[in-house]
Formats: sequence, C-alpha cells, structure tokens
Amino acid sequence: MTSHLPPQLTVGFDLDMTLIDSRPGIRAAWQALSAKTGAYIDADLAITRLGPPLEEELAYWFPEEQIPPMRDLYRELYPDYAIEPTPAMPGAREAVKAVQALGGRAIVVTAKNEPNARQHLDHLGIEADAVIGWLWAEGKAKALREYGAQVYVGDHIGDVRGARTAGALSVAVATGPCAEPELREAGADVVLEDLTALPQWLAEFARTLAV
Repeated sequence: MTSHLPPQLTVGFDLDMTLIDSRPGIRAAWQALSAKTGAYIDADLAITRLGPPLEEELAYWFPEEQIPPMRDLYRELYPDYAIEPTPAMPGAREAVKAVQALGGRAIVVTAKNEPNARQHLDHLGIEADAVIGWLWAEGKAKALREYGAQVYVGDHIGDVRGARTAGALSVAVATGPCAEPELREAGADVVLEDLTALPQWLAEFARTLAV
C-alpha cells in the first residue's frame, strides 16, 4: 500500500490493559507465587493496580529485603501461569495492523519485563515492529524518543506522563484502572473507549500529517 505518511511514523503501545487483558494471567501468577511461598497475596486486589512495575505490587505483600528474590520467582513462574489465560484486548490486533497498513511502525513499550512481553505478543499473534520492556511512566520516554514515536497509546496515567515527557501525542484508552476523567486530568490529548476506535482515529490523524 502506498502511504503519504512520513516514513518515520511510529506509534507506541502499552501492553497490560492496552493490548492485552492481563488480569486472568496475572491473577494466576500471583496465586502461584502465594502457593509457592506461603505468603498471603490478594490476587484479586493486585489485578486492580496493573500498570506500575512489579516491585511496587510486591511491596504490598513482602518486606523490602524479600522483594528482589520474590520478583525473580514471580517472573520464573509467570510463563507457565500467565501466558495461556491472557486474551488480546478488543481491537488490539487491528490497531497494530492499522499503523502498519499506513506504512508506520507499531512498537510496544511496557513496564513488563521484555521476555514475558514478547511471549504474550507471540502467543496472541500480535506482530509489533519492536518490543521494549522494563520502562515505566516518564521512563518510557527514552524508548519513545529513540524510535521517534509521534503517538503513544496507553491505559494508565503513567502512560500519559511517558507520552508527554517524550513529546508524543498521548492517546489513552479507558480499558485499564484509570477512568476517562483521570486520564484527561493527567493530560491525555485523546481518550478513546477502547482500541476498536483507534483505526478510525489514526486515519484522521494520518490525513493531518499528509497535508
């Protein structure tokens, strides 16, 4: 397909609760960690706080000195418990393909560790052009700048902060823990109900770039 967009067009996507509904898988992983260690973990509560780095959630359940080994154990358990139960969010594949159909690059920038992020995408057949892990909130700006992203799509106010720090347009989807008013208050430029609305928005955005 011939594109009138600049060849450097890049759209970044968050992963958890943006491209994937990671709640079932993460819930299973927390339950596995609890069973393995004997520690009390409210998995249902933990999945209401998705977005920030794993260490922040671990701090609710373990003393500080135990966080590094528990982080490593959780990540060891994660592939066996979290990948299979995790579905794509509605419109996720179509959103990524819409970017690529316009000649652009769709990259994933996530706080999740990169190997597990790649496993999710591979399992679901979501073909991103690049996957960058271990970045949260303003820290995501490093990858967004490196790849020249003009747009970053996410569900959390941390994603909004990352986009704004990078000088990218913040497109928020109200599919995660942050409601539309909170996303707008954080500075999101655009708020969509979910990713099914992104291809149409992207087509309109593309027309502004082609002028």
